[in-house]
Amino acid sequence: MLYAGHVGTGFDARELARVMKRLDPFETDVCPFMTRPATNERPHWVRPTLVAEIKFTEWTADGMLRHPVYLGLRHDKKPRDVVREPQRHLRATTVRLKPDTTPNRTTVRLKRDATPDQQTHDATDTDGDKTDGQYVVSGFSRTLIDQLNAIEESRRDGVLLLPNADRPLVMKRYPNGIAGQAFYQHQVRHAPDGVRVETPRVASGVPQFVGGTLKTLLHMTQLAAISQDPWFSRVQSIEDADHVALDLDPAPGVTFDRVLDVARWIRDELDARGAIGLPKTSGADGLHIYVPLPPRMPYKVGLLFCQIIATIVTQKHPKVATIERSVQVRGARVYIDYLQNILGKTLAAAYSARASDYAGASAPLSWREVERGVRREDFTIRTVPARIEKVGDLWAALRTAKGVDWSRVTGKKAR
Repeated sequence: MLYAGHVGTGFDARELARVMKRLDPFETDVCPFMTRPATNERPHWVRPTLVAEIKFTEWTADGMLRHPVYLGLRHDKKPRDVVREPQRHLRATTVRLKPDTTPNRTTVRLKRDATPDQQTHDATDTDGDKTDGQYVVSGFSRTLIDQLNAIEESRRDGVLLLPNADRPLVMKRYPNGIAGQAFYQHQVRHAPDGVRVETPRVASGVPQFVGGTLKTLLHMTQLAAISQDPWFSRVQSIEDADHVALDLDPAPGVTFDRVLDVARWIRDELDARGAIGLPKTSGADGLHIYVPLPPRMPYKVGLLFCQIIATIVTQKHPKVATIERSVQVRGARVYIDYLQNILGKTLAAAYSARASDYAGASAPLSWREVERGVRREDFTIRTVPARIEKVGDLWAALRTAKGVDWSRVTGKKAR
């Protein structure tokens, strides 16, 4: 059998107890997988006898399930009848990036006679380094072109590079453009000189890109990776989160004004506990609120803090906010996802482009803007560079804030 990931949601305590009772007779000391997966806790192996139905968004490039949710046991299928469905192979379009002789510029210009997904562009590295010549890019889109221009507009202040410095990155790739099928990729198989790759000794344990340099940003863009999705920890202290986040995800039909309402309530709960939150648009439909942590804070403590805040908000405003994972039960509410704060999980970085229908970018906001109200569609890869020039780097506070005083929240030390 092949390991394809683990499921941590979709069941309650009663269902867990029921499944455990069913699994007890099949417990074994032998790992049933061809390759023994890494685990955070001591595993309890069972013989492959029961079949469960799992909902997930897609297969990753590493053969793992993305966002798996347990739906229940299947009694109409046998284990040997369960096979992985065949995947449709993606078609790639090749274009070339050619070095430009203009110093200190990274520009991208469309050929007038080219189609959106088949273009020739000019590009140079901007720190005096020469580019590696011609690059091959799959499924280049107008969104990626604009992202490169945004990089040039903002990189002189390090705005786009500093949030991801020293952090492993996950790629969401669009080899056939933003309208085509996308997939997540953790593992790096090849990287040119000057592009940093590290293997975290936890979680997935596979080589990954590490952010913080323009070459890495450009190379990932050339791989048609639109969003930059960094870990919450750095490679130097991989098991300690520098910050946590509450991901506000509205159900279909729920307005962005409702999302802003939930953000304000979260801000109030953070204020009451002496913590600060930094909001940013997700670049799609929702909002992220990041909370800086003090040094050497383990992920599990940050996760618990977010769970407390999310639970309090949903108890006070049950008709608007929910922490219910099941989409069927969630209803027309704003889902507060605190479970992103697990080692190896990621969210799109601040200032990252997103593959939304309005070419959104994940834009930091001020709380004054949240109070006044904003339109998420106003923050795009075209408008964010000018916004940075006007309001500065609102995300810098995440790197300089003191962080949550855990002893004030619980009366106990974090460790």
